[in-house]
Amino acid sequence: MRLLTGERLRFGLAVFGVSALAVFLLTACSDTDPKSGSTPSASGPSVPSSAPIPTASTPTLKPLPRPTKPFPTPTVTGAPESDAPLANRIRFAIAKQTQVTAGKAAKTTVNCPGIDAADKPGNHTLKCTVTYAGKPFTGTLTVNAQPYNASYKFTSEQVAVVKEKVVDAVLRAVPDASNIACTMDLVAVVPSSGDGVRCDVTTTANAVVPHNARISGDGKILVAKA
Repeated sequence: MRLLTGERLRFGLAVFGVSALAVFLLTACSDTDPKSGSTPSASGPSVPSSAPIPTASTPTLKPLPRPTKPFPTPTVTGAPESDAPLANRIRFAIAKQTQVTAGKAAKTTVNCPGIDAADKPGNHTLKCTVTYAGKPFTGTLTVNAQPYNASYKFTSEQVAVVKEKVVDAVLRAVPDASNIACTMDLVAVVPSSGDGVRCDVTTTANAVVPHNARISGDGKILVAKA
């Protein structure tokens, strides 16, 4: 309905008065029964609908099944005899720890030039290349050899790890994960310090939350939000 204001209001009232008079005169002069005529029904104002406007809902995703057992420690075979040359025992020890850290048993070679002479009394520092499942990384081997006794230590700023183990660790740390996407190959060599492996976790609330999985030299994986 259009409202009239000011001069338009007075003009409207005047027109309304004339119209009413014309209708009155017309009715008075008519020979027909006023009751026989029909009067139009007044239409009321429109009432806005109170129905709520539908909105898009966020879908709820299903959570991934959580592991019920610890991630299996691989069984590494081929251990040398206790009286085998020191070089052979050191090579196997490095290869075994590499596979345990990675999470799967796989072909592993250890190449440390000069290791065959490391059983001579004294301190020895050697550079080594370890290749796990075709993925090489380097480290430092220190040997303290004494008559009838020797101690050794291998250190590296890198570790080999399989993707399955990383995903397992993230799933244990994020119980409402619906999907886990880690930026790595099935087998990868990653730094043992820093942020580690980046994994994007999609939660059951359909939110993507980035996480970092850092792998230590002893095979432990620390997962935290990025």
